[in-house]
Amino acid sequence: MLYRNVALMAFAMLLGMAVAVSAQEPQEQQGQEEQPGLAVAEAVITADIVDRQPGGNLEMVDSDMGRVYCWTRITGAQEEITIEHVWYKGDVEMARVPLRIAGSNWRTWSSKNIEEIWTGPWHVDIVGPDGTVLETVEFTVE
Repeated sequence: MLYRNVALMAFAMLLGMAVAVSAQEPQEQQGQEEQPGLAVAEAVITADIVDRQPGGNLEMVDSDMGRVYCWTRITGAQEEITIEHVWYKGDVEMARVPLRIAGSNWRTWSSKNIEEIWTGPWHVDIVGPDGTVLETVEFTVE
């Protein structure tokens, strides 16, 4: 029974793989060290992205919506870094998406396909280059 549950979860995760997108202008420097001024200026769960902006802020998501996005604006990056969006259903990690940040005011987003059976509390941790959770965005699938 345990093997079957693990196999079903793996299959569901493959169906709901997350997608990463990054937007702005690149900088020439590269690095992965935490920067003192690095911050999440804005972060929302949304149904769509229009002209690199979120189409709204969702706290409740219908289970039949399909795809949702976590849109984030990062400030204070002094050089190119990578952050992560880590998607959780309850306490179970469902996806980990690396996102390139290459400017001091950078918009980026990832998306997640939500299956109708995945109702309940969700959250996305926005994780800095050193593994520190910079912010958490919560939503509920109903």
